[in-house]
Amino acid sequence: MNADTTYFFVGIKGTGMSSLALLLHDKGLKVIGSDIEKYTFTQRGLEQAGIKILPFDEKNIHAGLTIIEGNAFGSDHPEIKRAHELGLKIFSYPAMVEKIIAENTSIGIAGSHGKTSTTGLLAHVLSGVSATSYLVGDGSGKGVPNSRFFVFEADEYRRHFVAYHPDYVIMTNIDFDHPDYFTGIEDVFDAFTTLASQTKKGIFAWGEDKYLRNLKAPVPVHYYGTSEDDEFRAVNIKRTTKGSTFDVYREKQFLGTYQIPLFGEHNVLNSLAVIAVSYCEAVPQDEIKRELLSFKGVKRRFTEKIVADMTIIDDYAHHPSEIKATLDAARQKYPKKEIIAVFQPHTFSRTIALMDDFATSLNLADKVFLTDIFSSIREHNGNVSSDDLGSKITKGGEVLKLDNMSPLLDFHDAVVVFMGAGDIQKYEYAYERLLSNLSFKNN
Repeated sequence: MNADTTYFFVGIKGTGMSSLALLLHDKGLKVIGSDIEKYTFTQRGLEQAGIKILPFDEKNIHAGLTIIEGNAFGSDHPEIKRAHELGLKIFSYPAMVEKIIAENTSIGIAGSHGKTSTTGLLAHVLSGVSATSYLVGDGSGKGVPNSRFFVFEADEYRRHFVAYHPDYVIMTNIDFDHPDYFTGIEDVFDAFTTLASQTKKGIFAWGEDKYLRNLKAPVPVHYYGTSEDDEFRAVNIKRTTKGSTFDVYREKQFLGTYQIPLFGEHNVLNSLAVIAVSYCEAVPQDEIKRELLSFKGVKRRFTEKIVADMTIIDDYAHHPSEIKATLDAARQKYPKKEIIAVFQPHTFSRTIALMDDFATSLNLADKVFLTDIFSSIREHNGNVSSDDLGSKITKGGEVLKLDNMSPLLDFHDAVVVFMGAGDIQKYEYAYERLLSNLSFKNN
């Protein structure tokens, strides 16, 4: 990478793009970018780093820049068009990540679900024991000079991750998602198979996933899970309101007892993947145990706050499997409280394709509310509504409106879980304002 150029990020507030911008900035490179003017949760880190964020405008683009193109934008974007006219160097986000992969012992985290949480956990653990650069899909990124490890999230959408040739890959699961791109589960599996074929040293895969069990790769595949035929096994799992404790074996070798301040079975599996990778890279397990204990989680993954007498959880869950995992975690931490789910469906195509599965997962809550469907840049409408999903839910299904969140005021000393990948937080904040105002009046 060239220290004499300025790297201009088109779409710098994207979760991956903001992480990459922070990483390059840490490496001493000049970074600037553009995006929409509306506030997003990723921009605070950029502001704190002193990285300038401009509104989209083709006048931002001039000679001397190297362009990093966000995955959400193409050659028809005014800034990208201007960059082509000026003959500037243009790199896609995956192409720039691939450049960093070549510099370190690289570990990519792929999977239909759990990528961000596992990436954040691995980055935290390895940063505590050795110099580690990382890109996490919650907008967190760090570049460490002469780092030993590079931990990064590898996104399967539109096969972005086939640009990568990492040393190791963790594959958390394979599930059907992104129906606007993938034709079915076999198409998703084909994408993961391509990534596996490009991995240099080893793959760590969840052993209870039937697709991952059929994965063919030119490198060893280390399976982790809770079954007898997994190479790395978590046994004697104890789940409490403080977190989880479990023993780990590699085949018949006892590696130790581990404790995590995290909730839900998925976090035991994520931790087990981190332990397996660390073991194969000869990182002392006592150090891994220590670092696991201090992990605080990643942004928008089971993020909690207390307002009045209510516990409010914010989570990025937008697929039935993720909803199930999030509600499982809430049940573990709050076994005696009522669990209320507020879910914002994300894209019309996903809502149609997975509607019955959404209903099944949401019915694990005690009461369910929905918001209107959040569309995407590529999909503005569809032949489905949240009312259609609501009709399949037995635990409620009422569609909330932003200007009337009062139905949630009927609950007291309970847990409300706001879930979605769109702008669900605006509903959460509206509810919090109602709670705060009500509490103020009562006092």
